[in-house]
Amino acid sequence: MTSRFEVHEAGIRELQAAMETGGVTSLGLIEAYLARITAYDRSGPCLQAMIRLNPAAEAAAAARDAERRAGRHRGPLHGVPVILKDNYATSEMPVSAGSPALASLRPRADAFQVARLRQAGAVILGLANMDELAELTNGLSSLGGQTRNPYDPTRIPGGSSGGSAVAATASYAAVAFGTDTGSSLRIPAADNNLFTLRPTKGLSSMQGIIPYSRTHDTAGPMARCVADLAIALDTTVGADPADAATRILDGGALPSFVAALDAAALGAARLGLLCSGFDGEETAEVAVIVEAAVASMVEAGAAAVEVALPEGTDLAGAIVWDHELKLDLADYLAGIPDAPVRSLDEILARGLFHPSLEARLRQLAAMPGRTDPAYRRALEKQVEVRAAVTALLDRYRLDALIYPTIRQKPPLVGAPPRRSNARLAAVTGLPALAAPAGLTADGLPVGLEMVGRSLGDARLLSLAYAYEQIARPRRPPATTPALTPSGVSV
Repeated sequence: MTSRFEVHEAGIRELQAAMETGGVTSLGLIEAYLARITAYDRSGPCLQAMIRLNPAAEAAAAARDAERRAGRHRGPLHGVPVILKDNYATSEMPVSAGSPALASLRPRADAFQVARLRQAGAVILGLANMDELAELTNGLSSLGGQTRNPYDPTRIPGGSSGGSAVAATASYAAVAFGTDTGSSLRIPAADNNLFTLRPTKGLSSMQGIIPYSRTHDTAGPMARCVADLAIALDTTVGADPADAATRILDGGALPSFVAALDAAALGAARLGLLCSGFDGEETAEVAVIVEAAVASMVEAGAAAVEVALPEGTDLAGAIVWDHELKLDLADYLAGIPDAPVRSLDEILARGLFHPSLEARLRQLAAMPGRTDPAYRRALEKQVEVRAAVTALLDRYRLDALIYPTIRQKPPLVGAPPRRSNARLAAVTGLPALAAPAGLTADGLPVGLEMVGRSLGDARLLSLAYAYEQIARPRRPPATTPALTPSGVSV
């Protein structure tokens, strides 16, 4: 390993340039990231972001190095280590969704997005902790324990993709991947000063990812900069016959995220400030920070107007994830011949869950199926809400609606849940990009969110890239600084 190369805060293009010039190898990157995990995950601030390291990572990195020496370059992630949430199936590791019931689950085949990552040359470094069965947003699981926020380890990282968010912000890898059913990419991105995209439903496949709700589930990367987010998205989006939702792409061209990055994009942008997202006494500090971020966009040429959802818009009534968990989980497990359990009922009967989840899991197990009239009404309401939001965008000629991702700063471990603004994208299936807005007076991250038009994902990244160039909102956490060659933090 070339120990002088510093991976802390290094982006994908920087890693590729170093590997191309011989400044470091892929195997050297693995060693450097593992040193950071050793220093910060179970010691130092004890962040507990990682649930499992890939035993085949070093061999895969060595193979990518050999390919590079032979003149073969698989793609933009060749030799770059990435981390996956512990619900992405891989061929070399169990995948458990943080649940003791699934601790020995071995799908033995890569999820669609994992296969795409390997085709582009990425090296899977490991699996990140997550809220057990993706049930909450606190970063707690029976298998991985309590993941902690690097900006203040007494606080939660958000969830359910909290481990992936911490892994990305603490520079355990170049990017980390997670899932978003209701808010599970965007809340931890906001709490960890990261960029992420909840893509248009169907832009990327959920095949091979342990489901929560097939109607709402999406998946994708979290990154420290927009360029890395764009590279990771270009690698993993696309149609998949195994996921019917991706039929939305039939007959159309895929977005090109890297090509869409435009530092001048805000000059022609129109943004709708969704007033309800800024309301409430508890949001005062958060609102001020997000308003300042919007002001920087306006200074760059964007127009901003205050807007509101049509009166009577029923987001809560358009949610079906409570109906779907037990059904979709059972369908997933049925496809794995030697799965250790077969259903949510079996998990409950065997007591294989964190005690804090019992009441919630029993509620979900008792939900009626897809023939329930309330389920069908909720699906109809999703269509209505999506049409209402699209009409709002059209009426004001908006590129995006913008608001705080979540209304409060990250709470202390064990504190009650917070109020989130994340349901709008989850209900409509429209794309939502989360970006850092700034830090509170006590140094905690605040995030903003932009919701755009169906399949307008690349436009959102373009706006976020332009914002990033002027605001430079990324601030690394003080608890996970660069390491010296001897592995000591500096």
